[in-house]
Amino acid sequence: MSDPLNVLQRIRESRPRPAEVEERCGLCVEPISAQHGHIVDLDARTLVCACRGCYLLFTSEGSGGVRFRAVPDRYLAYPDFQLSPAQWDALQIPVSVAFFFVNSSLGRVAAFYPGPAGATESELGLDTWEEVVAANPELATLQPDVEAFLVHAGPGRGGAECFVVPIDACYELVGHLRRTWRGFDGGREARDELDAFFDRVRARSR
Repeated sequence: MSDPLNVLQRIRESRPRPAEVEERCGLCVEPISAQHGHIVDLDARTLVCACRGCYLLFTSEGSGGVRFRAVPDRYLAYPDFQLSPAQWDALQIPVSVAFFFVNSSLGRVAAFYPGPAGATESELGLDTWEEVVAANPELATLQPDVEAFLVHAGPGRGGAECFVVPIDACYELVGHLRRTWRGFDGGREARDELDAFFDRVRARSR
C-alpha cells in the first residue's frame, strides 16, 4: 500500500508551477524590464511603471504631459545648502529625513517624511519654506510633481545633506523603511537601510 504522504508529494510535484508574473507597462501593457522608468499620474497621484516608449512620450520634450509626467533621472547634491535647526523644527518634521515637492494640483509645496506607516505629510509652514527657498534659490528649479528636494539632517538637526532627486527615489526609500522599521526609532536595520540609500544617492549625484 502506498504511503499517503508520498502520494501527496507526487501530486504536488506533478502540478505545473505558476509562471513568474512579468512586469508590464501601466499604459500600453508591454512587458518591461526590472530597470524601467516611471510616470506620475497627476489625477490619481500615483506612480505608473512605463516602457521606454511611453516614458519618452511624457517627458518635457514629448507630446504628452497634461495628465501624465515622466519622472526624470537627475540627482543633484547641494553641499552649500543652508537650513538651521530652528528652520527644521519649524517645518515640523519629527525625524531626520524629509522630502519636499511641488504638488501642482494643490498649487503648493508638500512635505513628507518616512516612518513605520509609510509616507506621512507634514503641515508645512509656507513662511518657513519661503525662507528656505530665499536662502537656497536652486530649489526654484524643482520640476513640479516629478522631482523632490530630499533632506537628511545630521545630529542635532545641523549639517543637513541636501539633494534634488526623482520623486520615485523618495517612495523607494519610504518602502524600504516601512519594511524594515522596528520599534520607536526604526532600529538598526532601518538605519542601515537609510545609510545605504544615501550612499547610492551620493554616488549618483553631481
